[in-house]
Amino acid sequence: MTVEEGMKQTENANELLIEVNNLMSEAVVNAYMFTWQWWFGVGLFIIPWIIWFLFRDKKSTGRLLIGGFVTVIFSLIIDLIALSYGLWSYPIKFSPIAPLLFLPYHFSLDPVAIMFVIQMKPKMNPLLKGIIFAAIAAFGGMNFFAMIDFYNPKGWSTIYDFFIFLSTFLVAYWLSNMDSFKKLTDRS
Repeated sequence: MTVEEGMKQTENANELLIEVNNLMSEAVVNAYMFTWQWWFGVGLFIIPWIIWFLFRDKKSTGRLLIGGFVTVIFSLIIDLIALSYGLWSYPIKFSPIAPLLFLPYHFSLDPVAIMFVIQMKPKMNPLLKGIIFAAIAAFGGMNFFAMIDFYNPKGWSTIYDFFIFLSTFLVAYWLSNMDSFKKLTDRS
């Protein structure tokens, strides 16, 4: 295949992606919007952040947000890869504007849960905290979301989810606990 043929194939794929996005947006507007599932998903976007805002360790807000933002980035990257290979899917969508990955798992549940776990019992072994968090998230949370049709594992083993959650937690923990956080100063 030549570069020109590859560019043409890429453009055709982009047109198909636009068509898929339009179909998903139509499903959100005509099938999901204002159902109990949609309201539940909207609540999963908003309520965890309200709870975090009220109960976070206010002196460590910046550090915790680093862990949360890293979690968002990791969640999106992992889902982009997995969804592109059809390893799992999310049957219910919540936003007609960006239906593919604009989900409460990425932008609310995962980051807020990890930020709370990081701030709880700060002297506890992070590996043990990560294992407990990953077990609850994978074996409890993912199975619950599969049960209510928010998540379709398509044969994906929950043990893999466990290791994804554990890895995500450990990276977020490590970055949020770095000692190199200092105020920026003018070096001139």
